[in-house]
Amino acid sequence: MRILFLPFLTIPSGHHHAADGIRAEIETLNIPCQFEKVDILSYGYGNIEKLISLIYLQWIQKFPQFYSFLYYLVSVKEKKTTKRYYLYEWLFLRKMKQLIKEMKPDIIICTHSLPSYLVAQLKSVQVWNGIVINVYTDYFINQLWGREHIDYHFAPSPCMREKLIGEGVKPLQTIVTGIPIHPVFRKENKKAKVTNYTVLICGGNTGAGSIDRFLDQLAPSGLIMYKVLCGKNIKLYRSIKNRNHPYIEALRYINDKEEMNKLYDKADAVITKPGGITVTECLWKKIPIIVYEALPGQEEMNLRFLKKNKLIFHLKDWKHSQHVEKQILHMLHQNLLIQQQVNYFKNNLVQEGICATIKKIVLSKQ
Repeated sequence: MRILFLPFLTIPSGHHHAADGIRAEIETLNIPCQFEKVDILSYGYGNIEKLISLIYLQWIQKFPQFYSFLYYLVSVKEKKTTKRYYLYEWLFLRKMKQLIKEMKPDIIICTHSLPSYLVAQLKSVQVWNGIVINVYTDYFINQLWGREHIDYHFAPSPCMREKLIGEGVKPLQTIVTGIPIHPVFRKENKKAKVTNYTVLICGGNTGAGSIDRFLDQLAPSGLIMYKVLCGKNIKLYRSIKNRNHPYIEALRYINDKEEMNKLYDKADAVITKPGGITVTECLWKKIPIIVYEALPGQEEMNLRFLKKNKLIFHLKDWKHSQHVEKQILHMLHQNLLIQQQVNYFKNNLVQEGICATIKKIVLSKQ
């Protein structure tokens, strides 16, 4: 059984973490499989992918409002599910056809919308007839994702399942699995109670966001120990180290899932951007989630969903507040909201496990 995972770009985003988590799930089934994970941009155009990744990260940080406007215009406002994206087809369709011919996959799992669109186009003209699965890594589904000719949709929530069905996807093809995470993060949190709090601050694996400015507003008193996940942002890591603050610790990029899980187990809360994977990991771990900002585009849509369903705390005015830590402490004391988020997650966001669903699909191909 050949299974091909298709994220987009090589930066360590949620698209890659979702693919790795699903692979880990499949490996527990003891079904002989060969796995490949390919970014179509680097496959087709080589080192230009690194330049595009850099431009993308700079764009969303320096011109967030313009990026947000374009994202909304192309991916949210447009409601035509049969719309063609001819530029993407011109750039990537031939490359995708070549990749599939080379890899000969039985199953393709798309964790990004662009590969999903391209594979759906190839299936529409019967270039390839295997099984393709859309795995959504956010709490919103943009218009680029393939709908027709996709065999299964792993929906992040019941309302997103209803959205897909309303757009013509057959109900039996849409399963509410929740956003996939690595199995290690579903282990029970057995954190011992301590006097002071430990709070993780996450900026995503690229270290994008306003973490330095956020730390300037904190004025830590000693009641909370802050551990900052800097990802691969060396500049941010060095900046925090140079602060030499007794209550702020900088952590480099953590690739090991077990090590990351141990950090979660020690955390009383996580301050983060609303990336789908990070939020879902925290929901599984029953850790209070405090959102301090959202990158333009998908994260803004995630934030709307999370606030609507009362799954997070939102520190929206921290840039103009002199009492940020006091607000964080107040949030940590609100156990009712934390219980609401856990109950909502259990009752709504996961209705059928990824592992059981994948097993049915894989066995159907044997």
